[in-house]
Amino acid sequence: GIGGALTPDYAGCIKISTDASLKKMVAPGAIVIGAPLLSGFVFGPKAVAGLLAGSIISGVQMAISASNTGGAWDNAKKHVEKQRSQFRAEVQEQNIDLDSMKERLAELDEETAESAETKDLRKWTSRQQQLREMHVAAVVGDTVGDPLKDTSGPAINILIKLSAITSLVFGKYMQEHYLLKGSE
Repeated sequence: GIGGALTPDYAGCIKISTDASLKKMVAPGAIVIGAPLLSGFVFGPKAVAGLLAGSIISGVQMAISASNTGGAWDNAKKHVEKQRSQFRAEVQEQNIDLDSMKERLAELDEETAESAETKDLRKWTSRQQQLREMHVAAVVGDTVGDPLKDTSGPAINILIKLSAITSLVFGKYMQEHYLLKGSE
């Protein structure tokens, strides 16, 4: 192991997460496959057509929204990191020691609060604090956005296709054997 520590049980961790994710996929999978079958066998082909139209329209909107949102949060983090790099380069270029600036700012009294030196100190330390807070927020956004972009958007597209294919496979049978045939 690392530094005398035990080697992590990667296989056990992967098994636990795989088992849990498969258990959690049973209900959504049953809904995606079962909804067109149930509506087709009970209400007929027109109901399936309505169900599919609704799921395609809403599903495509959700998938595009999830993918675009995740991409936007990812790009926001990259933009903030670029700003931080530019700030660090500017600090280094001007030979500024931000830690000593913070200490100096803490030592200043209220009489020198409006001096040019104090304003300059505040400008640099305030910018550093703003960039730090922006980066923390951007990392949180990216943490939420990555799964949206990489898994949720594409998964919704797959669910739409699965629902439509299920309807096509059983379409002829549903048309001939649905329960409420006499009510048309």
